[in-house]
Amino acid sequence: MKIEQLKSRPNANENKKLEKSHKCMQGSIDALNKKDLPSDISTMINQVVETVNSFSGTDKELIKAMKTANKTILKEVMQELKLVPKNHYRNMWMVLGMSVFGVPMGVTFSVSLGNYAFIGMGLPIGMAIGIAIGTGIDQKAEKEGKQLDIEV
Repeated sequence: MKIEQLKSRPNANENKKLEKSHKCMQGSIDALNKKDLPSDISTMINQVVETVNSFSGTDKELIKAMKTANKTILKEVMQELKLVPKNHYRNMWMVLGMSVFGVPMGVTFSVSLGNYAFIGMGLPIGMAIGIAIGTGIDQKAEKEGKQLDIEV
């Protein structure tokens, strides 16, 4: 089942934030149209797109509605089909690496050297470890065809 296209707004070119939100959501829809989605997921996405297409509020409210709709669509696709945007795992593991690996390493450095000024040394090391792990998982997802051709 094909996903409906997002209707373009006549004043979208005047508002840069609206144009950016429109391009982001349309990119998500285009990436999902390239995948073979089950009919129940396609129906849900079409309902969300129809809600955005029929929205009649201000530009600011429309931007918020588009961002919420895009998050809803991507969250549902991640949960149900395990499809993720590019660099999803890299971004997630970067933060995890800093908190899980970096902080304990920094505390270890500072205690072993006897100077608590070195407590921040672990953060970039943990960030590098997290990026490496996340990039590996992203490459695995790409090989399995579980990666969307968008970056959020």
